[in-house]
Amino acid sequence: MGNSRLSEASRAALSDGGDLARNIAAFAPRIAQQDLAAAIADAFDRRGTLIAEAGTGTGKTFAYLVPAILSGLKTIVSTGTRALQDQLYHRDLPRVRDALGVGFKTALLKGRANYLCHYRVAQAKGEPKFHSREMAAQFQRIVAWGGRTRMGDLAELEALPEDSPLLPMVTSTAENCLGSECPFFSDCFVVQARQRAQAADVVVVNHHLLLADLALKQEGFGEILPGAQAFVVDEAHQLPELAAQFFGEALSARPLVELARDSLAECKEVAGALAAVQVPARALEHQVRALRAAMDELPVRGTRRRAGELAAVEEAFDALAAALRQLQETLAPLREAAPGLDGCHARAREFEARLQRWRGCEPGPETRDRGPAIAASGGASPSAAGVPSVSGREAPPDAVLAGSGSPAPGPDEGGAGAGESLCDEPATGTADVDSASVLWYELTARGFRLSRTPLDVAGPLADHREKSHAAWVFTSATLAVGGRFEHYATKLGLREPATLLAPSPFDWPRQALCYLPPGLPEPAARGYNEALVTALQPVLEASGGRAFVLFASHRALRDAAGLLRGGPWPLFVQGEAPRPVLLERFRASGNGVLLGAASFREGVDVAGDALSVVVIDKLPFAAPDDPVFEARLEAIRRSGGNPFRDEQLPQAVIALKQGAGRLIRSETDRGVLVLCDPRLSTKSYGRIFMESLPPLPKTRAVADVEAFFAAAAVADPVSGLSS
Repeated sequence: MGNSRLSEASRAALSDGGDLARNIAAFAPRIAQQDLAAAIADAFDRRGTLIAEAGTGTGKTFAYLVPAILSGLKTIVSTGTRALQDQLYHRDLPRVRDALGVGFKTALLKGRANYLCHYRVAQAKGEPKFHSREMAAQFQRIVAWGGRTRMGDLAELEALPEDSPLLPMVTSTAENCLGSECPFFSDCFVVQARQRAQAADVVVVNHHLLLADLALKQEGFGEILPGAQAFVVDEAHQLPELAAQFFGEALSARPLVELARDSLAECKEVAGALAAVQVPARALEHQVRALRAAMDELPVRGTRRRAGELAAVEEAFDALAAALRQLQETLAPLREAAPGLDGCHARAREFEARLQRWRGCEPGPETRDRGPAIAASGGASPSAAGVPSVSGREAPPDAVLAGSGSPAPGPDEGGAGAGESLCDEPATGTADVDSASVLWYELTARGFRLSRTPLDVAGPLADHREKSHAAWVFTSATLAVGGRFEHYATKLGLREPATLLAPSPFDWPRQALCYLPPGLPEPAARGYNEALVTALQPVLEASGGRAFVLFASHRALRDAAGLLRGGPWPLFVQGEAPRPVLLERFRASGNGVLLGAASFREGVDVAGDALSVVVIDKLPFAAPDDPVFEARLEAIRRSGGNPFRDEQLPQAVIALKQGAGRLIRSETDRGVLVLCDPRLSTKSYGRIFMESLPPLPKTRAVADVEAFFAAAAVADPVSGLSS
């Protein structure tokens, strides 16, 4: 691998005395980085597919930017979060471009929810919607900034919180955007961002936007993807889970409430409209709240079948569908009067169709012609059958997967119910046999989300890749399981991709140690948390705090927080402050102990002494209360696979690698990884976890941990366990 002209040029640029070493002060050449760049260059040349795991410290960002820039190919780089997108675009790209001295155009493109919408701001100006003086003042700041910003990217407003209630009032969604009908179309920030992206050589997007486009959801930039010759997907381990969301379909409380409010706001310009629309719009908002109240009796997450077991919930679904239909009927004669009212009418139809598809009902003839965008995209077609509870193993296998061709449940099986129901014509398995999906709901504090999630996205993703005729590079620090890539390749439908394992350049024997505390009970045993905290005390004393402790559940996190409070180290607990604030306080404390759950496995990047211990309480097997995960396991079982070997184990290995990756972030970091779960030693699968980690020396003796922190690295701190 790696002998084309582009791969040689990429290797040279990253080598000792190359362009980057000469022009970037802190740059240090690394063989693994050069190998990675050469492999990426080869994939670009062949228009091939590459899966590359690049261990922490490899410098993978430069390894893909160099061939992307030198190739001259139109390249789309997709990363996991908007923060990483901003860092890539504003910091990394300019440094590499200047070092290489190559002229080319770049663009940053985000989803429409990141850009100020002139029309929505104008609509909000005359509204007495602001709950507080502070909110009104914040709105005025947005308006003032909107008059001078060039890009309209809300990330420029540092003081604006990510969950500000103002955001939906000043941004558009795919549903409420008026498109070319909008009076502000010529000044639209979304349109301008897309035009810049079309003209650019390297476009930086995020996975949400990439997937929205692949799934042909209007959120994306379908007019740009066809021109791309190369795609680099960074943080690629996140892609399979996210893809399932985009090739599915969802309906949640907030867009329904926004539809009701927008319908009223759009009446301003049309004489007599407000009098007609007020009652159905208020009724819709009321029915959304009534449905959420009815769902209060349900578990936080569950299947469509589970939701249907409560008569009150089914009645609330009926009432919501009726409210959406009533709003449509009221708006129908007003559609010609204003593009905004026409848009609201279309949204009401689409939302009713989504609701009825989720319930397993055949939409009425007036909504049937407005199928979701995904049906045209090669994604799973909307599923019609109901889904039984998949947490009980005894559910009949042929009914577990929506769209398996089995009929929808009857009234007595937790389906829609008969009688007055608006859903009294259950559809009979209209989805393809192979487009199996799970229908499920999730409750938040004040809202709900009804989702249809396909269990397998390999097919549609493979189709899109083949149609693109482009090079595709998938890279992350965590893609391999036991040094192999089959699990990831299968999920994405990658057939015989090129693969590369670029090892981390860190000196693991000198920089790190893996401690497995002896004598801990099985994780399911009572008193496990107390035993764990007791085992941690000598480690924290040796390290002087400076620890990040990851828990498999929020309950375990709360218990441990209670046990550690009042100790000699400042305690920082997930949920007690916003994540960036918590991390900043932890860094600043110098000797803190940070407690987090699964969502903290990624993005905790604390180099230096502030973080010298990472503790993982249990092997991170996915929670059994996730309906999608359960249905996925059931699908594997039905196709003759082994759910534990094929799904649960690989997922847990990758999650463990994510957590362990928080420990050593630079060549000068030193630290101890504490793996508390005794199953690592007592179960045969423990070996796969250990083999998937970097080559850390391992010990069962706390004395080795004390020696590690007390002195320079102990030459060979192995006692009781071989590396």
